Amino acid sequence: MSDDHLYRRGVGVMLLNAEGLVWVGRRIDYTDEAWQMPQGGMDKGEAPWDTALRELEEETGIAPYLVERIADCPERLRYDLPPELRSSLWKGKWKGQLQDWYLCRFLGHDRDVDIATKHPEFNEWKWVEPRLLPDLIVPFKRDLYRDLLRHFGVHF
Repeated sequence: MSDDHLYRRGVGVMLLNAEGLVWVGRRIDYTDEAWQMPQGGMDKGEAPWDTALRELEEETGIAPYLVERIADCPERLRYDLPPELRSSLWKGKWKGQLQDWYLCRFLGHDRDVDIATKHPEFNEWKWVEPRLLPDLIVPFKRDLYRDLLRHFGVHF
């Protein structure tokens, strides 16, 4: 029997620019250096790809027409929250997140990025080498980022 019901459904986007670098934002709500790719939870009845485009725009200001879908991760990936965060995030309802991930190409220019959104999640952003991703993310998401590099690595 699966324990998927213990995980919040979500999505994530690995966004590449023309140079093959990946977009990351520094979390506004984390005191340490915590950089991550855009991600978020699915609304009831929402399709994963639609969620990915919505979350990307909500977090980065990047409009859907500036995004080209390159690949879908062949499996849903999950991370577990550390025990000390479980009661405070998502009202303690979820053990972690189970996510669909998409590799996308950014068709715009840096000026098309605007992290000063209605509900900002990032206070800074940058483009980084894909191999650096696991070192930039919070420790409990590192394995997920390593899995993404394994799945999407043939594309960069």
